[in-house]
Amino acid sequence: MTDNPRVHLIHHPVIQQRLALARDKNTSVEHFRALLSQIASLMAFELTRDYPTVDVDVETPLGPCRGKRLAVELTLVPILRAGLGMTDGILKLIPEARVGHLGLYRDEKTLKPVTYYNKLPPDIANTEVIIIDPMLATGGSLNLAIDTVKKTGTKHIKILCLVASPIGIEVVTKAHPDVSIYTAAIDDRLDDRGYIVPGLGDAGDRIFGTA
Repeated sequence: MTDNPRVHLIHHPVIQQRLALARDKNTSVEHFRALLSQIASLMAFELTRDYPTVDVDVETPLGPCRGKRLAVELTLVPILRAGLGMTDGILKLIPEARVGHLGLYRDEKTLKPVTYYNKLPPDIANTEVIIIDPMLATGGSLNLAIDTVKKTGTKHIKILCLVASPIGIEVVTKAHPDVSIYTAAIDDRLDDRGYIVPGLGDAGDRIFGTA
C-alpha cells in the first residue's frame, strides 16, 4: 500500500510513541486530547515539507539576515467533529493558517455520508488545503469532503489522519489520485460497523468524553 507515492506513512519514533499511548483504552480524555494535538503538530512538519518559500529580509539584534517564509497561504479543514482534535496542534505550528469546517454524518439507511455544515473561506481556492480527520476508515466521508473542497476550485489538497485502513486508502486514492494522504498508521481491516481494527476506537467520543 505504501508504494503509492501519494500515500505517506510517517514512522517518526516520537509520533509512533504518542500514537501507542492514544490507542490505549485506559488513556484519559484529557491525555487523549493532548496526544492528538501533539501528533498532529509533529505530522504537520512532514506534510508541509514541500511547501514553497520565499526569501525575506530580517533584522536581528546584530544585523541584517536573509530568512524564509511560506510562499503560500494555508487552510485547515477539519471534518467535524473529530477533526477538531487535531486542528489546534497544527495551529500551534502555523498560527496564521485559516480554518474552514465541514460537518458530515452517515445516513443510517443508505450508509452514505451527508453534509450538514459547510463553512469554508471564500478564497480557499488560492490556498493550500489540509483536510483533517483522525480516522480514514471506509473513505466515504473523506471522499465527500474532498469533493466539496474541490468544488471551490481548490487544486492543492492533502489529507492528514492518524490511522487509516487499506480499503479506505484504496477508495480515496482511486477517486482522487491527485490528493496525498499522510497517516501515522495503516491498520489491518474494518469490522462489521466500519471501525478500523485495531484502531483506537471512536476518536470523536474519546476527544469529547462522550463514549
